[in-house]
Amino acid sequence: MPSKTKIGRNLKKARLELDMTQAKVAEAANLHTNYYARAERGEETLSMKTLKIICKILKVKSSEILDF
Repeated sequence: MPSKTKIGRNLKKARLELDMTQAKVAEAANLHTNYYARAERGEETLSMKTLKIICKILKVKSSEILDF
């Protein structure tokens, strides 16, 4: 399993490729902006359900974020 930091970097990369803000992703996922920002920094552990929602918003496969 990749580290939280690696997952966070992959989320940030995917978000920036879509030119989205953390606030936009968080709003679309029904999350607090601070929670999403902490996840990108590797300070939070996302549930698989939340990760799936974020992946859909970012238009990526979970395998791209989890980097298997």
